[in-house]
This record gives sequence, structure tokens and C-alpha cells, in this order.
Amino acid sequence: MSLPHAILTALLEKPSSGLELTRRFDKSIGYFWSATHQQIYRELGKLEAEGLIRTLPAEQPARGQKKSYEVLPAGRAELARWTAAAQDPKTMRDPLLLRLRAAAMVGTAGLEDDLRRHLESHRRQLAEYREIERRDFPPDRDAPQDRLRHLVLRAGIDLETFWTQWLTHALAEFAELPDAD
Repeated sequence: MSLPHAILTALLEKPSSGLELTRRFDKSIGYFWSATHQQIYRELGKLEAEGLIRTLPAEQPARGQKKSYEVLPAGRAELARWTAAAQDPKTMRDPLLLRLRAAAMVGTAGLEDDLRRHLESHRRQLAEYREIERRDFPPDRDAPQDRLRHLVLRAGIDLETFWTQWLTHALAEFAELPDAD
């Protein structure tokens, strides 16, 4: 996924200012595609220059007023093209897994505490995702757009479930290792 496509998606969901986009990234898209305030503003300028979005006319012109953006037909077409294009799965790169592999050669000092820290972080994220699911996806909410958004959230729930189970297993393995740091 690329930042321009994440922004086009967010703007199609709701025309927004850069600040509103940043806030929405923090609350939804940012769970699986993060971007800084500066990256979002820089990308908005590029998308506008490419004719994919436009600044909405202000109701009352005022100096310093925040700009809001909407997607133009060319932006919708680009997002549809990108959505339909084939893409290979992304190879996982996780420093924690590499550190565990290295620990087999140099010892496990410090890793058990870090595994616990990771486990707590994944447990918190899983609880947050489950709360979002409870709040935003009641059983009667089954419009196609809702079902697809829920599917994305389910991916997050399933990934966090995997990590909490795997980290619990890893800590059990650590408990059985001889003290050979």
C-alpha cells in the first residue's frame, strides 16, 4: 500500500482537511498504514498537483482557513486501478524474530523481558481492536462497505491474536531454557 492510496481512500470516505486526515489516520488507517502530519500534507500537495484531488472552495474566504480536499474522478480511477492490480504478499521482516535467532548464538540476555513487553503491547492492541469491533460493528451492520471495513479490522484482531498466542508460547519456551546467557 502506498500513502497516496491511503489518502485517496480516506478522502473518498469523507472529504477532509490535512489535520482531519491526520486525526483519522491516528484512529483508523494508522493501525495498518501510518503517516506523519508532514507526510500527509506533502502528499496532499502532490495529489492536488497531479489532478487527483482538489481543494474544496471555502464557504467564506478567510486568511489562515484550513483547506479541505475531495477526490476528483481521476483520483477515484487511480484508486480503482490500484485496488484491482495484483500484488505479491509482503515478506515479513520482524527484528524480534531476528533477535531470537541471534540469541541462539550469543545468549538470551534481556530477551525474556522484551518478550513480556511485546506480549503486553499486543494484548492492549487486541483489546482496543475488540472494543472497536464491539462499538462499530454490531451484528445488524452488514452493508458491503461495513463488511469490508470489518474484514480489515478482523485482520488486525487475528494478527494480534496470533502474536499474543505466539509470545505466550515463546515465554513458556524461555521458562524451560537452562540459564546459559
